[in-house]
Amino acid sequence: MKPVYLVKGDDPILLGEAVRTLAATLVSDDDAGLAVEEIDLEAHDDHGVGALLDACLTPPFLTDRRIVIARPAGILNAEDGARLVQYLGDPLDTTVLVLIGGGGTVPPKLVAAIKQHGEQIDAAAPRQQRDRTSWIVERLRKSPVKLDNKAAQKLSEHLGEDVSRLAGIVEVLSAAYGEGATVTSEQLEPFLGDAGGVAPWDLTDAVDKGDAATALQLLHRLMHGGDRHPLVVLATLHRHFGQMLRLDGASVRTEQDAADVLGLKGSTFPAKKAMTQGRRLGGQKIQRAIALLAEADLDLRGQKAWPEDLVMEVLVARLCQLSRA
Repeated sequence: MKPVYLVKGDDPILLGEAVRTLAATLVSDDDAGLAVEEIDLEAHDDHGVGALLDACLTPPFLTDRRIVIARPAGILNAEDGARLVQYLGDPLDTTVLVLIGGGGTVPPKLVAAIKQHGEQIDAAAPRQQRDRTSWIVERLRKSPVKLDNKAAQKLSEHLGEDVSRLAGIVEVLSAAYGEGATVTSEQLEPFLGDAGGVAPWDLTDAVDKGDAATALQLLHRLMHGGDRHPLVVLATLHRHFGQMLRLDGASVRTEQDAADVLGLKGSTFPAKKAMTQGRRLGGQKIQRAIALLAEADLDLRGQKAWPEDLVMEVLVARLCQLSRA
């Protein structure tokens, strides 16, 4: 057991689930009502640091330890962080401090102190589909019901980025079939609901392959399951082909050269994809793609009396046709 934990994540449901799991582990056999104190940092004028330190320095009452949970840690400034860093240098051995991310950026020196004295827990799900599938399978192994391989794969594809729905679906399956039951793909189907959102690069990858059927399915999941406005999806496609346009005719030999032209920092993989696909399409097709995007932009703004879904469907189909030709 560490004196401090920082739980971070961008999905409030997954974040809350991670905090509950951690709190249950820390409380163990103690009475949670006596052992746990929650502090809303936003409810205090001094960002709650005074109340937080008082709670951390208070011995437990009728329990073995005291669990102090505070949120959102992102509102703490550098001065607040310095006070907590000082406390972590000599913490009360009966207190466990749990800071929950959100509200901004946690001061770097406080994060460093937490890593030194405690543990940082990332409650976010993986971004890549393959990694998300492994993440879901691992969580299903610990769930009260079991899904066969086909059902687990189907659930992963259906959820897409919306993995926060996983716990709810598992709970419903447990109530319907009983704990310990093995659920098949057919048994899973009635409980899936609407398909979740997907990552934008799933759509651009399908477009690059010229796979219109998959691309149209992903388009609808982005706009409806992922709640992305058509203009946002259009901007994603424009950025994708715009990178190819910037590389077209440039003196680029390596993916690092491409990344430098595009101004990308860190991983060069996106630059490599843009360079490879741009060379496959050629200058004329890239220019045609940009023209199609510009036309769709005007259509979404009222040039044509078409529904937004239809405008985007026609655009994606035409972009896929360019990749296939």
